[in-house]
Amino acid sequence: MTHDDTRDPANGLAGAVPASLPSLLASLDAGAYVVDATGAIVAVNARAEKLLGRPAGDFPGRDAHELLHRSRFGATLPRAQCGMRRAYMAGRTVQSEEEWFERGDGSLLPVSWLVTPCRTDDGADRTLVLFHTPRDPEETRTPGDRFSSPLPELERLALLAETTTQLTATLDVQQALRRLVRLVVPQLADWAVVDLVTERGRVHRSTVVHAEDGNLVRRETLEGPLPPVPEDSLLPLARALRGVSPALAEPSPDLAADCRLGAEQARLFAESGIHSAAVAPIRGVREVLGALTLGRSDRPEAFTSDDLPLLEDICRRAGLALDNARLYERQRTVAETMQRHLLPQLPHVPGLEMTARYLAAPDASQVGGDWYDAFVLSDGATALAVGDVVGHDLDAAAGMAQIRNVLRAYAWAQEEPPSSIVSRLDRSAMHITDVTMATLLFARLDREDDGRWTLTWTNAGHPPPLLVTRDGEARFLTGGHGMLLGTALERPRPDGRAEVPPGATLLFYTDGLIEEPSRSLDDGLELLRTHAATLADHPPARFTDLVLERTRPTGNDDDVALLAVRVPAE
Repeated sequence: MTHDDTRDPANGLAGAVPASLPSLLASLDAGAYVVDATGAIVAVNARAEKLLGRPAGDFPGRDAHELLHRSRFGATLPRAQCGMRRAYMAGRTVQSEEEWFERGDGSLLPVSWLVTPCRTDDGADRTLVLFHTPRDPEETRTPGDRFSSPLPELERLALLAETTTQLTATLDVQQALRRLVRLVVPQLADWAVVDLVTERGRVHRSTVVHAEDGNLVRRETLEGPLPPVPEDSLLPLARALRGVSPALAEPSPDLAADCRLGAEQARLFAESGIHSAAVAPIRGVREVLGALTLGRSDRPEAFTSDDLPLLEDICRRAGLALDNARLYERQRTVAETMQRHLLPQLPHVPGLEMTARYLAAPDASQVGGDWYDAFVLSDGATALAVGDVVGHDLDAAAGMAQIRNVLRAYAWAQEEPPSSIVSRLDRSAMHITDVTMATLLFARLDREDDGRWTLTWTNAGHPPPLLVTRDGEARFLTGGHGMLLGTALERPRPDGRAEVPPGATLLFYTDGLIEEPSRSLDDGLELLRTHAATLADHPPARFTDLVLERTRPTGNDDDVALLAVRVPAE
């Protein structure tokens, strides 16, 4: 590295290096680098380059925490747990005796560091990081390959803590399995094999990975369905899949003769070169979920009984994480199935183009209380509805279904204005549904004898519909506004009425499209109106997608339902 060069921000680096920094860093015997107020590396000395095994170009402009700081097992530390980052963001002097930096080849370097604020000759406040290592870089080892077997107690506890953190941070089964094998390979073994019991009681070898040159390589040829588990087999894998305690295993001529499952194990040992293995059950709260097999082929030492307690502890944590992930997936499947049945298919009405979208809140398992509906009435008019039942869960979805079904029944049976239909619904809802409070916009779209289209609607505490002409004029239909459902106030509900020009689009939506804590409701409505007006010439499906994309608040934690209806241009 040439320490008197400058860094060009246009090249994605951290800006010009102040003149005082090269001489300051070059004078230090320890590894050293300087970060700016955002944590990006501004400059680094030659000693740091050597210790970290990285060329000069790896550093400038990179976030120091993301580039270097790791846990003892090689995982990237969450920013909230990084004492170094907290120190230089707060402008304090802090030191630590035992941390880990990742070198350029992926190995981990144990370091002690000191962080202290400094001001360079350009007047900027920056932070100097000094670090040294108790051993030569050549003595560093790859992540997870630092400990003998069995692990010392503190390192064992650290690995278990890391296992808990990594596995409980996801509700995706496959991601949990990927994290599990990264924790144990090559830390404890050269091979990791996960066999899962499916919900129908079958066994599937879902994951087989091998450590090669510091990377995990998946061996898909060894994966796939396994034979049934014999009830009387003493095979360690069979015992583990029945929930029996962990056991040691090794290749044996008797494996293939034991049972069909033993033959699969014999094939695994033969093709992998595993000479020693340890097998443990993965137990959930109510049942055995599978088994984890750790195998050694490259390292000569065999597993011993002293390794089994650690493996059992890892599998216990894996079982809880997989149990939660499976439960979540079941709930999501139920919710998605429920959503498909609750949200209706739009009717085919000659001349009308309709499209709808539904997005659940992020924590709502794909279903919630927002809804839309469209159906043909007994007199030939088209009913349009959008509503919002309080809540973002399955209870809200069930209440939404009740409200929708009662509304459909009244609307079909009673040839009355929308206001009368919603008044009937309001009076009956508290007696025949579980809904305590909801908003609703209910309308009927009629084609008159002369070909004109008219919309008649009543609004029970819901955001107003938006009328967008094909010329790009957009206005909210603010009439027909009344109290929301569930107030128990016997007040007459008004109707609004408007002509829908040829080629115009009606947009019905829920408040998740426009509400955001950082802006007023009026601002949200104006943003929607502006975007909808500029998108008027798009087909209805594209129009709806773009409105949703451009208007829905970033990080929205509410449901959103949209219904767009376009009348014929002629």
